[in-house]
Amino acid sequence: MGNLKTFKVHMGPANCALDIGDGSERGEYVNQDYILQTLGRPHRAVSLMYCYYPNDEGWPGRASVVHASDDVKFQWDYPYDDYYTYKGGLNGNLEDEPFNYMRDVRRHGQDVLLTLTIDPKLTDDHIEAIAKDLSTFGRVMLRINHEATGDWFSFNKRADYPEVAAFFKHCCEIIHKTAPNVKVIICLDGCSELGEEKMAMEDVFAEASKAADIVSVDRYLTLHWGWPYDVCNDVNEAYASEEKYFNTETYFSKEVKEVYELCKRSYERYTLINGGVERPMVLSEMNADGDVTGAYKQADMVKEFCNMLKADKQRWLSGFTMYQFRDRGRLGLEIEDPNNKDVGIRQPVFDTYKDIMHDEFFEPKMTIGDKTELPATLRWGGSEDADGLAISLHFEKSPVFCEAYFEDENLINENLMLEINDYWFYKAPGVKCIDLMSAFFQNPLHGEEDLTLKVFAPPASGENDPSQGEDWQENYYREIKALPVIRTKYAPVG
Repeated sequence: MGNLKTFKVHMGPANCALDIGDGSERGEYVNQDYILQTLGRPHRAVSLMYCYYPNDEGWPGRASVVHASDDVKFQWDYPYDDYYTYKGGLNGNLEDEPFNYMRDVRRHGQDVLLTLTIDPKLTDDHIEAIAKDLSTFGRVMLRINHEATGDWFSFNKRADYPEVAAFFKHCCEIIHKTAPNVKVIICLDGCSELGEEKMAMEDVFAEASKAADIVSVDRYLTLHWGWPYDVCNDVNEAYASEEKYFNTETYFSKEVKEVYELCKRSYERYTLINGGVERPMVLSEMNADGDVTGAYKQADMVKEFCNMLKADKQRWLSGFTMYQFRDRGRLGLEIEDPNNKDVGIRQPVFDTYKDIMHDEFFEPKMTIGDKTELPATLRWGGSEDADGLAISLHFEKSPVFCEAYFEDENLINENLMLEINDYWFYKAPGVKCIDLMSAFFQNPLHGEEDLTLKVFAPPASGENDPSQGEDWQENYYREIKALPVIRTKYAPVG
């Protein structure tokens, strides 16, 4: 295809954005190339979950390793939370976890959504160090001491609720000053029963809620929270040949409609607390647990919840995090193969969620602008605010071959995200050819059609460049001087 026409294109927020959990106490990190290839589009953000208790014995070893004990009967019974440990902070190492994963997330056109459970007794220099760690990673969303009205995390065992609330508020003050690119999320239990007027402890956390940039709750449709220390069942029956029984009290199940109403009611309470100011509302963890429902019902419940979001004329939810991509239990789109942690076993909810991802309601808005010429400056603000190029392409019919060749030396070295026919591709620096045919396998063309190949340029390093100007923490810029060569064939070559 020669004489290609190019236009400006802006990528903006979806009606409801989709984020994905990638690694936690229940599973390992899965690289973004695999997730993108299997789901066909990037997420708004990728949720990474870590803890920071740097003054504890055994730190920075993971709690379940350095404090392993047969006496542990619950996931959070260790001296500190059993997430992977945050290796940054005061005197930290930015070449260790989670920073390499954060770079992987950002170079693939997604924002970082970082959960940190933090020792509430730490001094300010620790929080300032964390803020400096995050200052180069663009539009980070940081969730501090989530599920703060619970009693299972270590921070709740080291401080009372007013102290936890005050610590959160103080963290917001430090982070907003040191790293204005970071938006802080408060996560409370929210409204847990229909008919309750207030959220749990909303008065205690009122000032903390006002300090946050984003408000949230974690909400599961069903959950086996006793995993992996028991097996849930609805009757007591012998477990294999051993003298123990299935636990009937470490899981719950709710109707989808009830959970939806409780989430929306939580949003309304947050708005009231904030004097009528509507803060972005997210569900920082959402899924149904296959341990409780079985695999097929799990998929049905997730679909039902998303259908309710689409039918609701009030756009009260800005996004939710699917917990998670790959899980050792049954809370993932894939289950981790017990024989090989690098292999995932797809569950029915995988295809259901993939369909949701490619529903226009949950996709970022693309706005094609004026015609433009090269060289063109592309701006990457984040997955909800980016300016790229749209290359106009004409197809006679569904192709047999469709490839993008990056022949110009400058273009070869670019880090790019490409989208065509509702399918996304990643081009790493040094890659010279991307096969675009995956965009037509499940979504073939039926006759002639005009499509646009959209091109965005997130930072290749995963970090923003301080030399690019005053807005460097919010935006990253690249000048594109050449276009890829598109090879399209409509019949086999032999």
